[in-house]
Order: sequence, then C-alpha cells, then structure tokens
Amino acid sequence: MKVLIVEDDEKVARFIARVLGEEGFITDLCVSGADAVRQANAVAYDVVLLDWMLPDLDGLAVCRELRRGGTVTPIIMLTARGEVRERVLGLEAGADDYVVKPFEIDELLARIQAVLRRTHGFGRMQLGALEIDRLQRRVILGGRTLDLTAREYMLLLCLAHQADRVVARSELLSQVWATQFDPGSNLVDVHISRLRDKLGEHAWMIDTVRGKGYRLRQDPP
Repeated sequence: MKVLIVEDDEKVARFIARVLGEEGFITDLCVSGADAVRQANAVAYDVVLLDWMLPDLDGLAVCRELRRGGTVTPIIMLTARGEVRERVLGLEAGADDYVVKPFEIDELLARIQAVLRRTHGFGRMQLGALEIDRLQRRVILGGRTLDLTAREYMLLLCLAHQADRVVARSELLSQVWATQFDPGSNLVDVHISRLRDKLGEHAWMIDTVRGKGYRLRQDPP
C-alpha cells in the first residue's frame, strides 16, 4: 500500500510514516501543497493523508486541484478544524474522510482501512501465481499462505507495486528500511535471498538485474 503524507509538521509526519511503515505501508512525504499536487499526479498512491493547514496551498485547494485533474485516489483530511462547517467544506472539496487532530493512531489506521475497502479492486493484487491480500497483509502462492516477516512482506510489496520493472537498491532501502544508506553491505541481498527461499520453485519471480537492482517477474524467464 502506497500512501502520500502531506504534512508540514515534520515530527507529526515522521511519526505517522513510522507507524504506517510498521503496518506494511510504503510512504512518501510532502511538506507543501504545491509539492503534494505534483507528487500525487506523478505517482499512483492508494491513499493521500492531507493536512488542511499548509504553508502555500491549503489542504482544501490541494484537494480541489487533484479532483479537477481527475485524481480518484482516496483523500483523508487531517486537521485541527473540528467544526461541522469545516468538515462539510473538506468533503465538498473532494475528501473521502476527515480526521480531527489530535487523533489516536488506531483511529487513523481504521479510517485508512475503511477507505481502502471502498476502493474498487484494491484488496488483492494478482501477479502470476502470486496473490497479495493487502488488507489482510497475506501472501498466497499456489494456494499456500507464505510465512513472511514484516520486512519480507514490505520488500515483496515494494517490488510488486512495480512488477516487471527494475527497482533500485536505494529505493528498496528507502521504502523498506527508511534509509538511503545500506548499514550492512548485503542487507537487501540477504532479505531477497530469504524471500526466494520462501517462494520455493517460484524463486525465479525475483530477478537480479546486476548493477541496477531487482525485478519481480510475473512470467517465467
């Protein structure tokens, strides 16, 4: 699951990103409305978490701009504005849901899951013989549920989001380990090796592209 967090309070944004990462989400951060519009139009996100108060375009303007541009990604507004009128304005601007600050992280997670359930076709990804149930965080291969660690699941999901395309090691480190630098010379390689072991006879699905990164194949080479 790929989530865009639009929040100019860095502490709040990184806290949300950390919690979502622990839940298996892949996150990107934006601190301004203009950046949010560009990013949301450039990348296919599953959810946008959008703060109302931003330093340039406010959340309402961002929401309206995205909807005018044809973006159908679910948008959840995050704001301290709790009055009914403000909530109505957010929904009229195109938001799918509204969470008032301060909020409990469990409520935010529940609302994210709720909008995802309402998104047609979101729940499952089918990649050849591999099926990923993103709502249940379950991976099924040939009718068998794979026993994956949280990191292995996130790594597989990151590859699956860009199936048949090469994903650079730096991107995997950023999305799965939240770092740009490899703290161990073979950190990614070790986890890829473990994933292949669990894929068994379908280990060919994870392809090494020397000097570039890794690719998840849907069809045998």
